[in-house]
Amino acid sequence: MSVRVRFAPSPTGPLHIGGARSALFNWLFARRHGGEFIVRVEDTDLERSSREAENNILDALKWLGLDWDEGVGVGGKNSPYRQTERLKMYRWYAGELLASGHAYHCYCTTAELATERETLLAKGTMPRYLGRCRNLNDSERQQLENEGRRPVLRFKVPENKIIKINDLVRGQVEFDCAGIGDYVIMKSDQDQHLGSVPTYNFAVVVDDYLMEITHVIRAEEHLSNTPRQILIYEALAWKEPIFAHVSLILGSDRSKMSKRHGATAIEQYQALGYLPEAMVNFMALLGWSPGGEEEIFTLSELQKIFSLDRVSKSPAVFDLEKLNWLNGGYIRQSDLDYITGLCLPYLQKAGYLSADINAEERQTAREIIRVTRDSLVNISEIVAHAAMFYEKQVIIKNDQAQAVLAGEQVPQVLQAMKQKITTAGQLDEDIIKKMLKQLTKELGFGGKKIFMPLRVALTGRTSGPELYQIIPILGSERTVNRLNNMIKSIYSKNRERGSSLV
Repeated sequence: MSVRVRFAPSPTGPLHIGGARSALFNWLFARRHGGEFIVRVEDTDLERSSREAENNILDALKWLGLDWDEGVGVGGKNSPYRQTERLKMYRWYAGELLASGHAYHCYCTTAELATERETLLAKGTMPRYLGRCRNLNDSERQQLENEGRRPVLRFKVPENKIIKINDLVRGQVEFDCAGIGDYVIMKSDQDQHLGSVPTYNFAVVVDDYLMEITHVIRAEEHLSNTPRQILIYEALAWKEPIFAHVSLILGSDRSKMSKRHGATAIEQYQALGYLPEAMVNFMALLGWSPGGEEEIFTLSELQKIFSLDRVSKSPAVFDLEKLNWLNGGYIRQSDLDYITGLCLPYLQKAGYLSADINAEERQTAREIIRVTRDSLVNISEIVAHAAMFYEKQVIIKNDQAQAVLAGEQVPQVLQAMKQKITTAGQLDEDIIKKMLKQLTKELGFGGKKIFMPLRVALTGRTSGPELYQIIPILGSERTVNRLNNMIKSIYSKNRERGSSLV
């Protein structure tokens, strides 16, 4: 059997972590088995669907590296791939169900259905449609239509039937038809241009069958829809696909993941500067185990080892600390030019680089990224870490840094370093290392009394890259200017306090 799987998002908003994880699992399963991955769009929610959201979802999939063999933007033998462009197909098969007696027209109003629901709830009974219109005769139907009622089409759920599902993740699951109730498969004509449109449970069956989908891999929240879909397969005498329902993703507090847990959309993580490689690696581990100690995998490695039998029934917990750890690791291990290319737009937006970057600007930025990327959790943090190199004036960041400059030896240290930089000529990391070693020996102070004042004087901070990395990037002129400015500032403050400099 040739594997064919699909990802079928509803374009009502950006692609979220849960949807992206489902897409990834489908993609990995298809690639592992030499099958095909199809992307189609379920856009029959006419009020909420938009082409903008569709494009966002497709762009997010591409960013993650998930290509598709057939579907929206690619084409294929089952075109079109948007549900609003496939309405004739749904209406045809709806007619088949109506003709065979598996469906019927329902004229109940929204108010009548609400009353029925409230009555059942008051009795402590699970709300469901009780079949008021199930056995209407022609005269009764005509009378309701004369009242201006526009019918929906309901599926006639068989009585006294147990539906059994052999789920690849959850094992055998059973549903009693008595708790389902006749459900709508075609809505009434609600759009003057489109006419009647299918509900999710009907359209998804028609699409999956016509597109020869062999495995339906989706989130656990869809499990309750599965018996309704199987009934349609059976009524149309179609072979149903194999189902696999993966666990939900929970927030750190083990409640259903939502905006209060932080970013939920892929575009948000992209904007923050998370790498697609890290996102894919992280999402693969949400509910799936590789079976060993290793946790770092490329997309190509994942597709060779992914299997549904290692997908857990238990909910996956979104661990932001783990994502940050993974992302930081990928930043450190990736090619420097690749990371530089990702960082440049953030530096441009911050105003540190011109819109049209010249070779010198790019090389300086590359060096800054080289010495700071070990501290990056995500790419957007480059702005804060690079600020020390681009600031026109050194800003003392905190009281700790200010206290460092209060040491009696500080003016002497800064003066001595300024002299060495002035006479050094060319600066590189090895030269600065030797210079600092000489300075320590000549002044006779401990390393901390020399290195920390220099760091604060040049960057305003007490932590960051090594001095021998910072100074070559700043260059002789800026280094000397910053040392001069700090010396003047210290003299000025001491005069105000009536002290003498050592």
